[in-house]
Amino acid sequence: MFQSGELVVYGTTGVCRVEKIVRPGLSGADRDKLYYLLKPLQQDGVIYTPVDSPKVPMRPVLSAKEAEALIDLIPTMKVEACRPPSLQALAQRYQAAVRTGDCRDLVRLAMSIYVKRREAEAQKRRLGQVDERYGKQAERLLHGELSVALGIPPEEVPPYIARRVEALRAGQLSKAQ
Repeated sequence: MFQSGELVVYGTTGVCRVEKIVRPGLSGADRDKLYYLLKPLQQDGVIYTPVDSPKVPMRPVLSAKEAEALIDLIPTMKVEACRPPSLQALAQRYQAAVRTGDCRDLVRLAMSIYVKRREAEAQKRRLGQVDERYGKQAERLLHGELSVALGIPPEEVPPYIARRVEALRAGQLSKAQ
């Protein structure tokens, strides 16, 4: 069970602070159950979710060391553009990747959509709406968590990743760092 004040990743909402653990007096809520009162860091509002709910994945935020190890994997990932037979299949595949809550899946998704974006730009075309929407969602979730893990603002995450990947490629950073 998480404690008040802890930061967690809650489903597709992203990083939230556990404000408190309560028995809410909300209609429709089981008054005998304990609920987390979560405050998302990147959006307004609050979320009540049962402490023992298996429906929405919730996990601790990556540590700084885990975040750096994830970034260090980026140059080794082989990613191709996802091209299923229909837009519905594409959306389902992207949605499945986002819902896992796994940062590696988010990195692969963002990289796959980046490949498609470059291909579209080379053909002087725009990226499709499904790709745009899920690309932004993957980046928002990933950058939000890495920002908290590394102690930097979300807008500094892309340059941080770029510098670290470049240093790895140049041999200036060992993977053990």
